[in-house]
Amino acid sequence: MSEPETSGIHPSQPRPVRLRDALLRARIEAADRTGVVVDLRDAEVARLEILNDSLDPLFAQVPDQIDLFDRGISQGDTPRLWIDVVAHILMGRDKRMYRFVQDTRFGRIVLAESHDTAVIVEAVTDYVARRMIEREHAMVVPPQPKPELAPPRRRSRVWPFVFGFVLGAAALFGVAVLAALRSW
Repeated sequence: MSEPETSGIHPSQPRPVRLRDALLRARIEAADRTGVVVDLRDAEVARLEILNDSLDPLFAQVPDQIDLFDRGISQGDTPRLWIDVVAHILMGRDKRMYRFVQDTRFGRIVLAESHDTAVIVEAVTDYVARRMIEREHAMVVPPQPKPELAPPRRRSRVWPFVFGFVLGAAALFGVAVLAALRSW
């Protein structure tokens, strides 16, 4: 086997390694060395746990008040690393390829697919950013549009004309009656 990893400070002191990480690496190395993998599911779960650990810095940056994401590994028939309710990562057919998918009302779409965890972490980062922006847009209450002030009703010009005509005719009739009474 290889020598224990050392820190750059003092070559004789081994760098502390988490047992969990060492076990995961050992499982993956065992799965890679053997042509026939006895426990494919353990290898899938181990790879998903490594990816999950790689996503820790991303989710540490998500504000606490945003509760869109519920990350965790489900260990059903097909182990999956859930990012949120509709997006998850599963292993491809060769059990080495990560497949980042999203369930939509029109079916499942593949958002990213790669053997490299860095590519998947980048795709998940983009997905998380898009979801946070969608949440912001959904949470913003658009300003109430000001009701348009209807222009004042235009009054009809016919009625003042008719009123003026009747009033003028009555005045002329009154003047004619007064003139007729004086002349008598």
